[in-house]
Amino acid sequence: MTDQDHTPAVALTQAAKHFGPVRALDGVSLRVGPGDCLGLVGHNGAGKSTLVNLINGTFGPSSGEVAFPSGTEGVRSVFQELSLCPNLTVAENLRVSHPGLRGIGWRRQARAEILASLDAVFPGHGIDADAEVDQLSIAERQMVEIAIGFAPRGGQARLVILDEPTSSLDEGIARQLLDHVKGFCAAGGAVIFISHMLGEIFAVASRIVVLKDGRVVADKPATEFTRAGLVDAMGHVATEAVAQQAARSAPGEMVIRTPEGLEARRGEVVGLSGLAGHGQAAALARLYLSQSSDWRAGRAAKAVFVAGDRARDGVLPLWSILRNISISVLQRDARRGLVDRGAERALADDWQRRIGIRTEDLTNPILSLSGGNQQKVLFARALASDAEVVVMDDPMRGVDVGTKQDVYAMIRSEAARGRTFLWYSTETEEVCQCDRVFVFRDGRISAELTGDQITEERILEASFEMQEAS
Repeated sequence: MTDQDHTPAVALTQAAKHFGPVRALDGVSLRVGPGDCLGLVGHNGAGKSTLVNLINGTFGPSSGEVAFPSGTEGVRSVFQELSLCPNLTVAENLRVSHPGLRGIGWRRQARAEILASLDAVFPGHGIDADAEVDQLSIAERQMVEIAIGFAPRGGQARLVILDEPTSSLDEGIARQLLDHVKGFCAAGGAVIFISHMLGEIFAVASRIVVLKDGRVVADKPATEFTRAGLVDAMGHVATEAVAQQAARSAPGEMVIRTPEGLEARRGEVVGLSGLAGHGQAAALARLYLSQSSDWRAGRAAKAVFVAGDRARDGVLPLWSILRNISISVLQRDARRGLVDRGAERALADDWQRRIGIRTEDLTNPILSLSGGNQQKVLFARALASDAEVVVMDDPMRGVDVGTKQDVYAMIRSEAARGRTFLWYSTETEEVCQCDRVFVFRDGRISAELTGDQITEERILEASFEMQEAS
């Protein structure tokens, strides 16, 4: 390599970003150069998104410096919250970020370029370049956004920032991306890889930077970390009112039975697994609608929903954090048909403490929170309700490892009290915590697993080969 080849793609020197009294980033210094795969970790609210927004130019630093010694050309960002235009085709979305595509034949060029990038990152993807984005599954949209990030677009990608890139992908597709990242960095590219899945960080990162409260608390080669050491460096976020992990009690009577064979008993945590896009989300949607379509006055909802695609199905973007939490119980806690402001505030304060929502003021807009903290609000909204059935559609997307453990304990505690959970997850590790698992393939249940049968090997086997549902 030449001396120019060693020039960093980005160099931050004591970079800080303040929002009023809040120090979202507080004096960060780091360099990312050719061949680096920088794993960036930290709990929700640690400053990861702010750091990314300084690098991609969304924010300017309040102090310090963000420099691009090789220029900003070739610096790309792939966001956790999908930013594609849903009413445009896959090829047209590439055109939005590639102004060099012009003239009569630009559509043909756009199709060829996006398909080449998809083929390179996700072999066998099956995505049509002329399909409108809103007709794609969330996993396919994530794949398109990643492919656009790595596409040439009139040059070559030099630094690609991947923010929770596998949050909507099943394990097989995620593995394709990790392999591509390693090859990209081996060829001289640079990647900043943000993930709460620590196994992925160790799989691809050459170096790991840990953020805590807006500061770098560790920066060293990945080989010098252990998983336990990395969690310790991040710091623990246990909250005083988090429920203890409850012992698994015997499930009660059957409360859910659907035509496709999905069943759940009172007090049971039932997992839905299999490759993404094989009917799990559709089955959950049908189930939820069947349990929550009674709008007669005074009838409490039988089921509540925790969305994984929070921007589309979860948060109420024009409302406050407080109102996003309390909306599920406003009628229950009303006095003479009017909102009881005191009860509403007490409930929100309680759940902020229990689930660790990081904000100084619950009346702030919901979009002032990081993505992971928005997800905590959705959990608080669901668990604060009286609904007996909680339907969860891949709800841990973008949630840090500490909060995940707290939520797992809450789920188990609520199940011990008689609540039923139906939980679709793209993370096999999560599914293996369930009492019973239904594996989907091609829109049908290919296997029902219980007890010791619930293993990663059995789930993968049923995902690829139809078995007789037990």
